[in-house]
Amino acid sequence: MSKRTVVIILFLFSFWSVAAIQKEPDLWGMFAKTRFVEKLNRDFNMYFLYPSFPDELKAMEGKIVSVSGFYIPLDIATSNYAVLSKFPMAECFFCGGAGPETIVVGKLKTKPSRRIKTDEIITIKGKLKLNSEDVEEMNFILEEAVIVAN
Repeated sequence: MSKRTVVIILFLFSFWSVAAIQKEPDLWGMFAKTRFVEKLNRDFNMYFLYPSFPDELKAMEGKIVSVSGFYIPLDIATSNYAVLSKFPMAECFFCGGAGPETIVVGKLKTKPSRRIKTDEIITIKGKLKLNSEDVEEMNFILEEAVIVAN
């Protein structure tokens, strides 16, 4: 076989291998396409932002997905929740100028095995749930979640 033929075969094989690997969806990009409308909540007699999720994100609901982000600590250190932000704490939805599309909560199956530091980048995996009604919950939730990388 000529050197050129070997190069072509290797190129085609590597191209096929990369194409065969299914890429994780960009959840932060999909979250960013969510539009929010301010509406009066009669229970609280206050205005809240209610999401209108894009179709591509609705299609992901109920599927197992993973997302990486900056860990935002909750007041309860031994919680079964992991809140991730697309941005570090100083720029997150709660502290900075970002919107609710930059926060996701993972409802963990088990408590973290160690203390996770503020702004530590971790990855969580779980079943995507979209919340458009309960103002006491986040809009983007990963249920039955596990921490897969940190």
